[in-house]
Amino acid sequence: MTTAAFWKATTERAVRTFAQALLAVLGADGLGITDVDWGATLSVAGLAALAAVLTAIATSGAGPEGPGVTETVRRSRE
Repeated sequence: MTTAAFWKATTERAVRTFAQALLAVLGADGLGITDVDWGATLSVAGLAALAAVLTAIATSGAGPEGPGVTETVRRSRE
C-alpha cells in the first residue's frame, strides 16, 4: 500500500470504475429504465470509485501478485 505501483493501479481502477458506473447509469437513463439527473449520476459514479479505492486499501497485501481483489498489485520491473 505504500508503493507508487499500488497507488497507480488503485487510481486506474477508481477511474475505470467511475467511468463504468457513469456509463451504466446514463445508459439506463437513455433506455428509459431510470430517470436521473447529472448530480445523482455523478454521485453514483463517485461512490463507486470511492468503493474501488477502499476495496484496494482493505485488500492490499491479501494474496499473490495480480489485479484481483485477493491479489496484491504487481510491482513494475523498472
